Amino acid sequence: MCVAVPGRIVSLDGPRARVDLGGNVLDVDVSLIEKPEEGEWVVVHAGFALEKVDESAARETLRLVRDLATAGSGDES
Repeated sequence: MCVAVPGRIVSLDGPRARVDLGGNVLDVDVSLIEKPEEGEWVVVHAGFALEKVDESAARETLRLVRDLATAGSGDES
């Protein structure tokens, strides 16, 4: 299964960016994004920012991912 996760660009260095993915900051290739800027939200998969996304959609997606992780961590026996 492949998962793309939204994150916020916190700094840029040419075609690379530091992106905050729900508290985890990763080095991401932003060369596929037109004019990336600090503070923008992007969808990241396999180390690449694939597209820009609006902040409310990004935050809602992160909330849903956290909810799924929490639901999956319980004892289901």
